[in-house]
Amino acid sequence: MLQKVCKRYRIMVNGNGLFYHFVGFATVLLFIYMTFGDVKFGLEEEVELAFVERNGTQFVVDGKAFYINGWNSYWLMVQSVDAYNRPRVREMLKAGAKMGLTVCRTWAFNDGDYNALQSFPGVFNEEAFKALDYVIAEARKHGIRLLLSLVNNLHAYGGKTQYVKWAWQEGIGLSSSNDSFFFDPSIRSYFKNYIKTILTRKNTITGIEYRNDPTIFGWELINEPRCSTDPSGDTLQEWIEEMSAFVKLIDKRHLVTVGLEGFYGPNDPKRSTVNPEEWASRLGSDFIRNSQTPNIDFTSVHIYPDHWFHEQVFEDYMPFVSKWMHSHIEDGDKVLNKPVLFSEFGLSDINFTLSERKIMYKTILDISYKSAKKNKAGAGTLVWQLLVGGMQELSDDFGIIPWEKTPIPSLFVEQSCRLAKAKGWPHKKPSYKQFC
Repeated sequence: MLQKVCKRYRIMVNGNGLFYHFVGFATVLLFIYMTFGDVKFGLEEEVELAFVERNGTQFVVDGKAFYINGWNSYWLMVQSVDAYNRPRVREMLKAGAKMGLTVCRTWAFNDGDYNALQSFPGVFNEEAFKALDYVIAEARKHGIRLLLSLVNNLHAYGGKTQYVKWAWQEGIGLSSSNDSFFFDPSIRSYFKNYIKTILTRKNTITGIEYRNDPTIFGWELINEPRCSTDPSGDTLQEWIEEMSAFVKLIDKRHLVTVGLEGFYGPNDPKRSTVNPEEWASRLGSDFIRNSQTPNIDFTSVHIYPDHWFHEQVFEDYMPFVSKWMHSHIEDGDKVLNKPVLFSEFGLSDINFTLSERKIMYKTILDISYKSAKKNKAGAGTLVWQLLVGGMQELSDDFGIIPWEKTPIPSLFVEQSCRLAKAKGWPHKKPSYKQFC
């Protein structure tokens, strides 16, 4: 296309004097800019990012403690498949950076769904892969690191259900149960192939293999794993051990987490004192046991009191949230010796007022900040979820638009500033003084 533009310019200026040369050249420049607006010509400053590492209970970047104030936007890849939606992704990452946020958690999967990344085991959609390339490249540009989740326990975007369907369709599945995802050898093989393909992918924009890209904060094996057909937890534990070891075999530089909700297992005394209700210990997950897996670098915890309690009201939630967070931070410090990332939290905007949501979010951010000030294992928070305007089809009752005139977005800006004051400013631009 560029050759056609230059030819058009030569025809335009032939025999028309200096003025027309100037106008013609300006027109060509404008056309090139409009046509290749997303293409770098070597003039844009690259943001240099270092790999995030772990030192005991802390995340570390360049030898300094790194406490996280971030967010979830699960939709970045699926919205990047169609070029006309990419401005939404750019806008979201730019907004996150402007709020002083440092990490975004997002899906690196879409199995058998519309615009699927993986349409069948081992069969990948290159356009969807290029969309993920774009997300990583754009995050790098804005100094945002990505926590990439590799599969869903839930049905959305395929999840473990889709893997089971594939094995069943091929006549090799051991069971039609969704939980066979964790124990069926054929399905484990499907997923290992997926992991290898993702980790060794060479980004078509940056030229960097994913496993060598410090833009990626870490890998999350699965979003909110549950295996209720084996409440003992043995099946899920074996899967975590196998998959985390497999990731580390291919990629020794990135951190790995499970993707847990944080529920204590059937043999843990905290099942009856800290879990939201009795059902939470029968899901096949076990916060302590799963997190102690050698190849798991940090653990995750979610916070959804309005979904977990069946009879309590808002006034009961705050004592629970405080106890829930402090218990897991204590576990990170005294039992696990690993960072604890509160990687999802939210309160419905349907059943609760803006004031109530603000109270809960501030409580969570305050506890996280105090952990950072005291160099504790509570390593940060990722709110669920941030969106840009005009995305009603992907919103839920937790959605937050950063520039809306409500008190909630400002909570995260304030958190960025006080974390920066305590631990140092993580961004090159703007400077701490300009921002705070």
